[in-house]
Amino acid sequence: MSSGVEHTDTHAEGGFDAGELIIGHVSNSSSEHPILHLPTILGIDFSVTKHVLMLWIVATLVFIAITWTVRRYLRQENPVPTGFMNVIEAVVQFIRDSIVLPNVGKKYLFTWTPLILTFFFFIISANAIGLIPIFDVVGAINRFILGGSAHDHGLVNNLLHGGATATGNYNVTAGLATITFFAIIFAGSKTHGFIQHWKNIVPSGFAWPIYVLLIPIEIISLFVRPFALTMRLAANMTGGHIAILAIISFVFIFAGVFQSAIAGIGVGVLVSVPLAVAISGLEIIVVIVQAYVFTMLSAVFIGMAINVHH
Repeated sequence: MSSGVEHTDTHAEGGFDAGELIIGHVSNSSSEHPILHLPTILGIDFSVTKHVLMLWIVATLVFIAITWTVRRYLRQENPVPTGFMNVIEAVVQFIRDSIVLPNVGKKYLFTWTPLILTFFFFIISANAIGLIPIFDVVGAINRFILGGSAHDHGLVNNLLHGGATATGNYNVTAGLATITFFAIIFAGSKTHGFIQHWKNIVPSGFAWPIYVLLIPIEIISLFVRPFALTMRLAANMTGGHIAILAIISFVFIFAGVFQSAIAGIGVGVLVSVPLAVAISGLEIIVVIVQAYVFTMLSAVFIGMAINVHH
């Protein structure tokens, strides 16, 4: 109890800490505020954090929405796509014809299209849901309508710690990139054989001194590809939230500097709100673009393993 009071007093003396707010929002908060405590096995904490919960929510929503829509469409005597099925059909055709086919080729089109489609639907759903302040609204209702305390460690307050964008977590994007990494090896091995796939890493016909430089470079590039996929997606999704929170923090910073709520409100109305709305609009574009980029690069890397001569 005393440590909590001391922390509150220290925070009050120091004033508003924008850095703590931003880092607290984009972090996973696995050790400090897990939603469900589970034992640590082999050094791995299996507690359910906010990002784990978001992964479950996104996976469930995508599975239910796609499965229910497609099954309802297929049950029709004369299937005619309407509503959400139109959207699914348009996305499937675009991913298949514009991303997978040019990179993978017609022979393996239906082998790799399901994986690329799964990437796209999952990533765009996780990106989009992360922009919706679901847990913040729940917290506001709990505190201002239901009279909940901001200092308890109940389920609702634990939900408020950490970001809601699962794809802003490097562990999540690393997991997706790892799938791509092994898909590249599998695609190359299935097409050319396991041994020949690794021989295809470097072109043939060069003098042996060239291979002394070329082989290490190509091996490094194998690991650079998933690393680039990991960093690009997570950094872009995290960066937008940091920018929005930093701009909103102007309200509290100016209110504290001038010791006036009016100054904070003025900065909020004239600067923070317009800029935050503009960046939020930009984030909607980023949500779509990053899902497209990840799926495109995954298809390109898989296609490079299949079509070596290209």
